[in-house]
Amino acid sequence: MYAPERQQEILRLARDGGRVEVVSLAEEFQVTAETIRRDLKALDRAGLVRRVHGGAIPAGRLDFEPDLAERETTAADEKDNIAKAALAELPVEGTVILDAGTTVARMAAALPLEASLTVVTHGLPIAARLADHPGIQLHLIGGRVRHRTRAAVDAWALRAYGEIRADVLFVAANGFSAEHGLTTPDLAEAAVKRAAVAAARRVVLLADSSKHGQEHFARFGDLSDVDLLITDSGLSPEDAVAIERGGTEVVRA
Repeated sequence: MYAPERQQEILRLARDGGRVEVVSLAEEFQVTAETIRRDLKALDRAGLVRRVHGGAIPAGRLDFEPDLAERETTAADEKDNIAKAALAELPVEGTVILDAGTTVARMAAALPLEASLTVVTHGLPIAARLADHPGIQLHLIGGRVRHRTRAAVDAWALRAYGEIRADVLFVAANGFSAEHGLTTPDLAEAAVKRAAVAAARRVVLLADSSKHGQEHFARFGDLSDVDLLITDSGLSPEDAVAIERGGTEVVRA
């Protein structure tokens, strides 16, 4: 296959799936990762895709958002490791906010039944997983529910977060970087995440390494707003050091 033919097929895959990754493309086309990076660079220069960490997204698709089922199966092992590491950051008999997100939901599922905490969340799947924990005082934030993420948003949710103060927030993001901060595709969800950040004394970001360098439509904070990033070993030591220079501690689970 000639390079232009391969690049056309890469563009089709990116538009169909919303994202392509260097490693999987190299395997599919039986070429080196460096060849794929050159292809993506050519497509980026042509304005057809935007390069992100580990791959590319179609140009003009900063608002691309996979549905909940797809996100639950993506990077499952990495998310499990991140969720287990996050348990060590729970306060003793304190108050935590659990943001809507599949990695945060895995953390909620891993909470021991004997945990004694006050938990606030606007994520319906998270609330469902914690509803039968006898030691948890569960507060469900209300609002309009987004079908794609099962998260409550808009005025009710914003007002509720403005009235509380929590020890720790475990927050999710679709993309994070020192340059562009914390981003997500939807403005309403970004507003709720921003309110949750403001309501917590300590902010812990749970995000797998594929989200590093990604940029989405709605920005809800700076990476410096995060006290601790828990990610996986796919984030390079060099990138971890660069993030820590900005004041955010990094754990690679």
